[in-house]
Amino acid sequence: MKKPVVAITMGDPSGVGPEIIAKSLADPAIHEACRPLVLGDAAAMKRALVVTGSRLGLELVAEVPSRSNCRENVIFLRSLSDLSIADMEFGRPSKAAGDAMYRYICEAVRLCLAGKVEAIATAPICKEALNDAGHQYPGHTELLAELTGTGDFVMMLAGERLRVALVTIHEALADVPRLITREKIVSTVRIVHRGLDRYFKKNPRIAVLALNPHCGEGGLFGAEEKDIIAPAVDAARGEGIDAIGPLSADTLFHFAAKGEYDAVVCMYHDQGLIPLKLLHFDDGVNITLGLPIIRTSVDHGTAYNLAGTGKASERSMSAAILTAARMARIKEGFKF
Repeated sequence: MKKPVVAITMGDPSGVGPEIIAKSLADPAIHEACRPLVLGDAAAMKRALVVTGSRLGLELVAEVPSRSNCRENVIFLRSLSDLSIADMEFGRPSKAAGDAMYRYICEAVRLCLAGKVEAIATAPICKEALNDAGHQYPGHTELLAELTGTGDFVMMLAGERLRVALVTIHEALADVPRLITREKIVSTVRIVHRGLDRYFKKNPRIAVLALNPHCGEGGLFGAEEKDIIAPAVDAARGEGIDAIGPLSADTLFHFAAKGEYDAVVCMYHDQGLIPLKLLHFDDGVNITLGLPIIRTSVDHGTAYNLAGTGKASERSMSAAILTAARMARIKEGFKF
């Protein structure tokens, strides 16, 4: 029985990342689906096991553990930092932790590109700490794109009832109209189509949202639908993609949640994430499409207010690991 290795990055040790990892890896379903390897900090992981009351053991490793060494009652950890308690005080970002979380991500990408692990699942990072440490990225997605040399990528958030993909990601709302070009929309739809077709649903049906209320109301509220979005949808359809749009966001999600569409392409961050988190606040998964590697993540932040309490839900972390494992089995042709 061959199982994919999923590298799990700890994220910000000052947040809930270590705790939700500890709670997730207590689930036998995770170990049935993959061989998990945590990349992070030993002290942070030991603290998380205490905070969560976990009975799991912790084993420090220098490389990817072999199948014969994997055990359900043990967390295998590659410790890539040596943070002090002051460096990872619960709920407080620090420059040292920011640099550490950057190193966890870099090593996970290196292992994945080298074929030593089959997928990556990431716990939440603090963008403020990341940037304070000198790593200037607006988020995980953009860092992963640079590390893998990827120019075109898409952030897709997914749950059982809804999948949303973003044309623009971490951008000021005022900048969105000038950033949604025909080429960018076509590229987004194309990447979403390829990702869904390969991993989730053959010949997916993709809804493309309007930017303005009521699809611009015939130009009264804006011309982006007529000048940019509709031509982009036509171009995607010309490539054989089952894309429909532009569609009005205030009604579309009702039908998408009922299963009439396999994904919704949204023009900006909150247009997609508000309905996604309404339906999948605890179990949503962030999937980066277009990378040469498989990467999933939780769909929430560091939850500093819950750090150290052991109360943070692990459902999104568990879903991210299981989704990464499922995608890896499809990509690699692993059989059970």
